[in-house]
Amino acid sequence: MRTAIIGIGGVGGFYGGKLSRYYERSPEHEVFFIARGTHLDTIRKEGLTLITPSERFVTRPARATDRTEELGSLDLVLVCVKEYGLDEAARMLIPAIQETTVVIPLLNGVDNVERLGRLLPWGTLLNGCVYISSHLEGPGIVSQKGGSAKLFFGPEDTGGKAYGYIEDFLRNAGIDATLAAPVTTEVWTKFIFIGPVAAVTALHRLTLGDLERSEEHRHLLEGMMREVEEIARAKAIALPSNIVQGSLQKVSAFPPGTKTSLLVDREQGRPLELETFVGYIVRAGQALGIETPLHDTVYAAFTDPARAIL
Repeated sequence: MRTAIIGIGGVGGFYGGKLSRYYERSPEHEVFFIARGTHLDTIRKEGLTLITPSERFVTRPARATDRTEELGSLDLVLVCVKEYGLDEAARMLIPAIQETTVVIPLLNGVDNVERLGRLLPWGTLLNGCVYISSHLEGPGIVSQKGGSAKLFFGPEDTGGKAYGYIEDFLRNAGIDATLAAPVTTEVWTKFIFIGPVAAVTALHRLTLGDLERSEEHRHLLEGMMREVEEIARAKAIALPSNIVQGSLQKVSAFPPGTKTSLLVDREQGRPLELETFVGYIVRAGQALGIETPLHDTVYAAFTDPARAIL
């Protein structure tokens, strides 16, 4: 199987690194990295270094490139770019996609399949989500700091058995992968937690420990989670009845000093995945006729602070 990982950052570097190491000498499988700039140059020269709490290793993919036309036709693609790079990533993939190619986005958010469906002319789109805290430490170096590293993927409807071979492919490489059909429950379960948590911590510059200690901010967090839940139920997403309470309890499971990726990006002046975490719920509420006043206000606080009252 010919597999490419596009976006060799925290997520793509972790899962791609695991796959590349395991299948490095496989006669049946090839693993390719799609990256850019000095990161790509370093991977080509020195390989990718992956650091986890339990190990550190260097792996070399079958090929590392920024030109997908060099790869030929692919069987599987894991899309691990940030939300704001998704459209460009899709355009880059077109030369390597065929009718039978399976594409699995592992981004934050719940509308990635819909977006990719508008951009890719062919291929089979599944959906996915991961639970991991990892980041690009420097060119050619990815570090995982925490998280269970669980990966869920599957179709957004039934019929998941056809993709059992992908689950085996991932698990053989030491990846804690689960094929779920439909996968929408898993994707929204993550989103109802990570979206509001990312928004509140990034807006108020809080670690998860700060958030845990602040009654005011926890109240805001709970309210935003309930807005996401209302949108999800309007879309007929099957969620547990106690999804909000369960999501709130997850906050205390993280080390107090943990920062969300959205907060880190804001602190470092990088582009923000605001549309994924907040803007999507604002637009979905408008489309469904559901009021989302907390998301509206938080969105305004990021995009037009002079209008925000929070």
